[in-house]
Amino acid sequence: MKTFAISALTVLGMTLASVGTSSAGDAEAGKATFNKCMACHAVGEGAKNKAGPELNGLDGRKAGTLEGYAYSDAMKASGITWNQAEFEEYIKNPKAKVPGVKMVFAGITKQSELDNLWAYVSQFDKDGKVKAK
Repeated sequence: MKTFAISALTVLGMTLASVGTSSAGDAEAGKATFNKCMACHAVGEGAKNKAGPELNGLDGRKAGTLEGYAYSDAMKASGITWNQAEFEEYIKNPKAKVPGVKMVFAGITKQSELDNLWAYVSQFDKDGKVKAK
């Protein structure tokens, strides 16, 4: 009986740990997905603002705060702090997540692409260098 209880708790714990979390993406595959973003965004060493802000140091950054980029009032007031969940929800449908945002993008809805894109973008620190693992 004791073994059954431990096994049941182990399975329950593993199930709860996986609920609501996205899987780790593949940064190299995310680089290919980022091609959809490159017309408006840059990331990596030497990245500059384009039609959209450069995305270095995105993980943990408050939305609408990158110095030198003219964000919409909607983005500045969004209250978002970028992390994987916020990013993925936003990229699925930017105008639904933040009504009034300037970003014109149809969205990415395939979960593997979202995971890979986040893995790629989030690997860069604020200076555009790949973070140590």
